[in-house]
Amino acid sequence: MQELVTGISKYFSRLSLPRLGLIDVIEILIISFVIYQFIIWIKFSRAYTLLKGILVVLLFVLVAYVFKMNTILWIIQNLASVLAIGIIVIFQPELRRVLEELGQKNIMSSIFSFEAGKEIQERFTDRTINEMVKACFEMGDVKTGALIVVEQDVRLTDYERTGINIDAILSSQLLINIFEHNTPLHDGAVIVRGNRVVSATCYLPLSDSTQLSKQLGTRHRAGVGISEVSDSLTIIVSEETGKVSIAKEGRLIRNISAAELKAQLVKLQNKKIIDNSKIRGWLKGRVRNEAKSDK
Repeated sequence: MQELVTGISKYFSRLSLPRLGLIDVIEILIISFVIYQFIIWIKFSRAYTLLKGILVVLLFVLVAYVFKMNTILWIIQNLASVLAIGIIVIFQPELRRVLEELGQKNIMSSIFSFEAGKEIQERFTDRTINEMVKACFEMGDVKTGALIVVEQDVRLTDYERTGINIDAILSSQLLINIFEHNTPLHDGAVIVRGNRVVSATCYLPLSDSTQLSKQLGTRHRAGVGISEVSDSLTIIVSEETGKVSIAKEGRLIRNISAAELKAQLVKLQNKKIIDNSKIRGWLKGRVRNEAKSDK
């Protein structure tokens, strides 16, 4: 056993490990923070889908390299510069948006949270859920068509810009007034982010799915279309029948009840309770100890 320990110590003594100074540690922290923010940006944007496509292409290139497919490698090598420019053009809206958000964000407050006690993290409150369910079925009773897109992780900024900015706290009265017949905002979709209606009269992509019934109109196809390109949940109120349907992950679930709609929204709410009182208490204790030492 002693010989093994001696051999391991001799092996590590031969290794020339670099010395880490304060600047090196700071650089590691900065690089880690940048990588973390990049991953968060990818997660909360449509760039995640594009990135998966790029990874598939890179996997294909790796296979071509392993099996020495020289013709394919020659084509890729000659198109590398064009592909790099193409990636920048494809990601241009996302890159512009992340730079705008970087200029508006308070970095220190996003890193450190000093709120005391238990913190509830949720996409929207129970009140917002009840107001949405109430509005949808009240509109269904009078056969008022509606199209409500509830945003999740993937930002719908591109579609939000096609409509009229509202930025108001969500309520059943607001939704009913927006979709009232012969009003300026009734045509198009409403985008909900958190507890707020951010935009109305938004244009959504129509689904090309052949599985949808031919009897469904533009409103239902738009609801399915936005669910195909994002992780949003779309609530559709039929103007012809007054029935409420939802679209998610490219699938349409028709004629749901108020309880079923509420259950879907509760699942989407993703409520979590985080206890940060320990961090707060540790900071208070440290400050108190420093004050005593000063005396």
